Amino acid sequence: MYARVIVDIAHSQTDRVFEYSCPDDMAVGCRVKVPFGGRIVEGFVIGLCDTPSFAAEKIKPVSEVYDEQPALVPECFSLMEGIARRYRVPRAASLRLFLPSEMRLGKVSEVYRKYLRFTGAEGEIRASAKKQLAALDELKGGDKPYTAMCERHSRSAINALVGKGLAEVYKVRRNRTPIPADGGEEAAKTLTPAQTAAVEYIEKSDKRVQLIHGVTGSGKTEIYLTLIARQLAAGRSAIFLVPEISLTPQMLGQLRRRFGAQAAILHSGLSAGERFDEWWRLRSGEAKIAIGARSAIFAPLENIGVIIIDEEHDSSYNSETAPRYSTADIAKMRAEYNGCKLILGSATPSVESYIEASEGRYGLVTLTERINGKPMPEILIADMRREVRRGNPSNLSAMLRAELDEALSTGNQAIIFLNRRGYSQTVICTDCGYVAKCENCDVSLTYHSEENCLKCHYCGAKYRMPSACPECGGRHLRYSGTGTQRVVAELKELYPSARILRMDNDTVTGKDGHYKILKSFADREADILVGTQMIAKGHDFPSVTLVGILDADMSLHFSDYRSGERTFQLITQVAGRSGRAGAKGRVVLQTYSPENYILRYAVAYDYRGFFENEVKMRKAALFPPYSLICRVMVVAERDDEAIEALREAYTAVEKLRAASPQEFIFLNKMHSPIKKIQGKVRYQVLMRLRTKALLSDIYDIAVAASKPSVLVYVEENPANLS
Repeated sequence: MYARVIVDIAHSQTDRVFEYSCPDDMAVGCRVKVPFGGRIVEGFVIGLCDTPSFAAEKIKPVSEVYDEQPALVPECFSLMEGIARRYRVPRAASLRLFLPSEMRLGKVSEVYRKYLRFTGAEGEIRASAKKQLAALDELKGGDKPYTAMCERHSRSAINALVGKGLAEVYKVRRNRTPIPADGGEEAAKTLTPAQTAAVEYIEKSDKRVQLIHGVTGSGKTEIYLTLIARQLAAGRSAIFLVPEISLTPQMLGQLRRRFGAQAAILHSGLSAGERFDEWWRLRSGEAKIAIGARSAIFAPLENIGVIIIDEEHDSSYNSETAPRYSTADIAKMRAEYNGCKLILGSATPSVESYIEASEGRYGLVTLTERINGKPMPEILIADMRREVRRGNPSNLSAMLRAELDEALSTGNQAIIFLNRRGYSQTVICTDCGYVAKCENCDVSLTYHSEENCLKCHYCGAKYRMPSACPECGGRHLRYSGTGTQRVVAELKELYPSARILRMDNDTVTGKDGHYKILKSFADREADILVGTQMIAKGHDFPSVTLVGILDADMSLHFSDYRSGERTFQLITQVAGRSGRAGAKGRVVLQTYSPENYILRYAVAYDYRGFFENEVKMRKAALFPPYSLICRVMVVAERDDEAIEALREAYTAVEKLRAASPQEFIFLNKMHSPIKKIQGKVRYQVLMRLRTKALLSDIYDIAVAASKPSVLVYVEENPANLS
């Protein structure tokens, strides 16, 4: 028997199948160790054959087999080819996506607990061996943990019983439990007529992809759970994706209350051991539902019955490391392979998804009302230009302070949203104009008051806060811009008796950092929650009646064709956290551009109006989805090597344009907007194409321009053009 193996070396020169002799009981999907180029490397068995393609005497044997049960499901190999072909990556890089990284590197394994049991055999024990007699008597009452028995009766007495055949040791696998879910069981809720109609439409529709467009609080989650329950009843499995790790514990809690241990969690916030155990629960079939962020789309499930992507518009579903995949694209591949439905859900669908649904390529379910019949929270606009004219130096408008007074006095909770962490955005010398910047990245540093230091939010570097300007020696250093730290400090001054929590990347530490903060707020241990976009979506806090949105128009001014869409989505999502239970909700939206049309659509919750306006603008300007923005990124430590690779890539793309000029709307080469990150210089070939016809050639150009010291890769409609 011969194994067809992909070696775990993600390089184009080794991106082919190698053959090794193997035992007759070898299974496809196992991980193996094989001799390769004078060393032993890990590999993946993707097939078996009786007759080798080469002379048998030249074929080496497999050195070691890792798995009793194959780690990779058959679907992996179909997806491997699709991902490698679509994103131009070696097949080994595709297969790595399906395994926890620590498992692939051999850094984590199963944990077992040893137990002791009475064998029922007859044997003599001397009357003087009192510890053995006592241990045996205890074992006759039932199996006991081995370590505990050794502690009570001594290891020598236990080993003596085992040696005499009176007792035996066996192992039981112990799962490392991730973030605990709230206890209790929850029966399926009775669906409203709108929810029932949605479920029936989705199940009867002949469309593979279904978009659920439902306002915040409209009951999308219960539709998801009903669809999952029906697939489990049919003996199938499910994948449930959420955009933020902070949403995972809450959703896991709901799934566990409904489906018990059948739900397993997969995300990067778990420890290596927890992620490994949850992965194996899914692979073994013990768990049938994978819940997690982007990477959970690669969960090792078979016979998938439904795939759900909640908050489908979120940019975090696009990978920013190789392979730079779109989660929706991978989900479509898996849905096609398994013959199941892919459900995309959002209160503010991406323009691209809504076009697909509007034009009939996706099924469309629309939910226009909240599940409890309550109205959407009223959004009040606070014009910050007037606040400045009135001499208000605060980050909080008079309107927001009045609403906070009301919410706190009535025993309700409030959320304050600002999508910028730290105390202030920049430190500026008012004498010479110097701005503190990171030495490794072409970005300004953010001041953090709690540590009295400057931090880079791109590479994480910390710098001591200067007492004088490094350029001119001046002492007039001014803090510019506002972050969550400063807002918390201001709130504490205004409301000294209020309990305030902050949630951003600085306060969320450890694998259950999100869970602790959110649970504390949900348990009414705080009155105000201040945070960045990780608090903006998906959370359900019944006592929150007020949401304050600071710098609401900040994202409007980014040089990005999606800036209006992102602003509308963010405002709608954050506003949806208010008034989800009994009391009416209110939202104060602070802005310096109150007349902006995007804000007006958001205040009215008019997604359809926003969408129609956005589509007209994009069609007229030929922005996606009516074109494809593509950039070839060049990243290197040395500037000369980066420029050489940039020229090579640009010259090759120019030849493409000469051969197919009708495909190009725009083409140029330049520095990236952020010229350096983590000590590496960044250049780009930026283009706008009419179709995807040349995309495959552009990927080939990037692969050809790459070198060991220069990273060259392709981004399609990048979520972040910086």
